[in-house]
Amino acid sequence: MEKIGKYNFIAGPFHCDMSQRLFMGYLVNDMLNAADFHSDEHGYGVTYMNSVHKAWVISRLAVEMIEMPPMYTKFHIETWVESAMRYFTNRNFSVVGNDGKVYGYGRFVWALIDTDTRQPADINAIMGDYMSQWLEKEKPCPIARSSRVKISEDAQLVRTLDTTYTDVDVNGHINSVKYIDHVLDLWNLEWYKNHTIRRVEVAYVSEGHQGDRLAMYLEQTGELEYSVRIMKVAPDTEEAVEACRCLVAFNNC
Repeated sequence: MEKIGKYNFIAGPFHCDMSQRLFMGYLVNDMLNAADFHSDEHGYGVTYMNSVHKAWVISRLAVEMIEMPPMYTKFHIETWVESAMRYFTNRNFSVVGNDGKVYGYGRFVWALIDTDTRQPADINAIMGDYMSQWLEKEKPCPIARSSRVKISEDAQLVRTLDTTYTDVDVNGHINSVKYIDHVLDLWNLEWYKNHTIRRVEVAYVSEGHQGDRLAMYLEQTGELEYSVRIMKVAPDTEEAVEACRCLVAFNNC
């Protein structure tokens, strides 16, 4: 088994937007699949963790693209674990065309939780030092690490929406990619005709569940850079709790 996993994908036409390039959400899903393939091959993936009532969840992510793969492009995603601590691992990604062209990179921070208590689980208590032999510390990932995403109280409420069946993933909470999709929907088709997504960050704060109502607050934090705070309100309470914070940076076409 290799420390760096390499998995093949394709930018299928029904996973692309009107520019005939891969949707960001589908690319992040491909990254998640690559991470699962890699961790499962090494014995600490979803299959094993489910058997001991544990689950990997994303704490933070950053994806930075030079450009999105065009329709029908065959590409591969390389993934490797850079470091592992008591409660978190840092996993990196590169997106590379089969012709060698680099499209972008990703940095994800993963946490292990107990699926019975929904509390953080000690990775070392479950894995011992097993993961340390699979760490790849030398391969570079040349993008900035994910941040907490800064946003002020001046952010404006721009959209509210209900969560439904298709928002929920295998861990029983709102899927991490669904938050990205909902945030990117804040800009219309005309905007995307003139702008491309350069970087997306998400800092997850608390789990959302089906039936929660999401309130999205938007603030421009730089030139072509925006932060979004997503608050959740459960159906049996009126209390608003922060679910996550997102940053989206664009380039002009």
